[in-house]
Amino acid sequence: MDAFGKIATRWDPKNLEIKTLTVEKTLEPLVLQVTTLVSQKNERSKKKGKSKRASALVGAVETATENFIQKGEQIAYENPEITQEMLVTVNDVRKSGNEMSIASREFSEDPCSSVKRTNMVRAARNFLSTVTRLLILADMVDVHVLLKSLNIVQSDLDKVKNALSQDELLNNMRDFDRNANELIKQAAQRQAELKDPQLRDDLAAARAVLKRHSTILLTASKVYVRHPELELARVNRDYVLKQVCEAVNTISDITQGKAPNRVDMDMYGGTGELAAALDDFDGSVVIKPTAYSDTDTRKQLEERLESIISAAALMADADCTRDERRDRIVTECNAVRQALQDLLNKYVVHSGPRGNKEEIKMAIELMRKKTGDLRRQLRKAIVDHVSDSFMEVTTPLLDLINAAQSGNRRAVHDKVDVFTKHAEKLIEVANLVCSMSTNEDGVKMVRYASAQIDLLCPQVINSALILTERPSSRFAQENMDSYRFTWENQVRILTEAVDDITTIDDFMAVSENHILEDVNKCVMALQEPCPMTLHTTASSIQGRSLRVCDVVAAEMDNYEPCPYTKRVLDAVRGLRDQILPQFAERVNVAVGVLSNPSGHKDIDENDFIDASRMVYDGIREIRRAVLMNRNPEDLDTDTEFEANEDAFDNRSRSSVQTAEQTIDEYPDISGIYTARVSF
Repeated sequence: MDAFGKIATRWDPKNLEIKTLTVEKTLEPLVLQVTTLVSQKNERSKKKGKSKRASALVGAVETATENFIQKGEQIAYENPEITQEMLVTVNDVRKSGNEMSIASREFSEDPCSSVKRTNMVRAARNFLSTVTRLLILADMVDVHVLLKSLNIVQSDLDKVKNALSQDELLNNMRDFDRNANELIKQAAQRQAELKDPQLRDDLAAARAVLKRHSTILLTASKVYVRHPELELARVNRDYVLKQVCEAVNTISDITQGKAPNRVDMDMYGGTGELAAALDDFDGSVVIKPTAYSDTDTRKQLEERLESIISAAALMADADCTRDERRDRIVTECNAVRQALQDLLNKYVVHSGPRGNKEEIKMAIELMRKKTGDLRRQLRKAIVDHVSDSFMEVTTPLLDLINAAQSGNRRAVHDKVDVFTKHAEKLIEVANLVCSMSTNEDGVKMVRYASAQIDLLCPQVINSALILTERPSSRFAQENMDSYRFTWENQVRILTEAVDDITTIDDFMAVSENHILEDVNKCVMALQEPCPMTLHTTASSIQGRSLRVCDVVAAEMDNYEPCPYTKRVLDAVRGLRDQILPQFAERVNVAVGVLSNPSGHKDIDENDFIDASRMVYDGIREIRRAVLMNRNPEDLDTDTEFEANEDAFDNRSRSSVQTAEQTIDEYPDISGIYTARVSF
């Protein structure tokens, strides 16, 4: 009742806002009929200026009016809460419909009369306004039902919050789950009706939170009721309760036509800062020779470039940036500096009327080529980070949970530090990926997903600390499992968002290089011997390879099934289902032998190296298959695959001979050549 009282005050014939598609679609034929009637012109071929078409339209409008009146009265009597207001609106429709009918018939008899046309136009506007008001009020019936559900769910949340026993909590949660599911269904129907796409998205997000947080609300509440003496249990419960309450409030605001307190997504939007700076710089170096000022322009461009190079230097100095990549970034930064000086000197020499404009044009092209080379190295430096940080994303959490289950506070403290650093690294790398992306929607998704990781991380740690204090508590374990599921799901969302704005060509090239490095480490660990290093590095190879399989398979979902996708997916299956299991078996055998000091001589090094080579070949085959649909001019990647020519000189001399020559690894792909050791 209160909701309808508030809504009723907003009826303003001069400012009626149609918010649902049903109201809009119901009005469309009536508006078309009235508009056609109003726009009728005198047809001189008709006797006495009469129009049969106009008479037919008047009859259609009268029939539609009667239908609206009947439906309005039916809704009024079926819903006592709005009977009075609905009947008043129905009477307004009846009155304005009669006026419209009279004015229309008078106009149809004399379509040349400007006075009668004006009267009909005025009557038509009033009629459409009252019908619109009737339809919107009828739509409020659905709103009223939804508001009832909202009030019930809000009451259920209060009961869940104030429950003092497990039985009371479980009963309240059963009521909440049942009523929340009904609310979710009704909100889905309302979502489909809304015209505003932003409101539809807001409602969808709120429904998702309500559905996703139901389980975690139960487990966090059970822990708090069972262990109220633990302050972390209250914090844990309050966090998820706040999320659910905010979702319910969002549904309530949208239902009542209010602007929801949505997250300001604009703060996550925009292209990457470094990518935008490079693009702007490329545009700024194009200057009319006559407008060039060596004093002012040179200083401005040099300052802009140094700002870009400073950002590039920060990326080069990051932890996961390889030494070789760091050197290449430094080299490209120096090359860009030199290209800028060459260009500015060309402007000075050729800025006069007799200057050689072609020289300036060539210098600009060289300048852009050098900035393109820098872009490429920065992108690959970022993919280095992605490849390392998004490989085994569940391990830090699993280690934390295992430590918490043991009740060892010191071990948990150490694992909390590792988990926190892992979460911070994911966020840091995600921001790096955004910095070099021009995909605005993709950047927004990554930044928003990163923010969710940042919010969730402390609560995951709290649930682990609760389990540490009460390792035998079934409720603490259930709560930990719920938060684990939520964390893994959120990390998956972040990973997919990062993959969406990462170029697969760069990812494949960098992953191949990383796997080659790891294979070399495996061979060295076998020869030293060091079983622990062998096991760890082999796990890294398997993790990187499976990540490549996942990323490539997801990429193929963007294509219609065809011979191209079949070849790629066949290569993925070959690596995942055949090569990696064989490699894992060889690793287990080798680690087992190395763990026995007297058994080193029993290792078949050639067999192990062959298994390693097959993994690397499998990765190359996937990359070759992915690149099969590329044109040479579409490739924006280094052609030498960044591998050292003596990549495998650490393996057994009896295995294979090192190839010294430059070879074409991809003879069936034009434009792709690499300098690589032949296996």
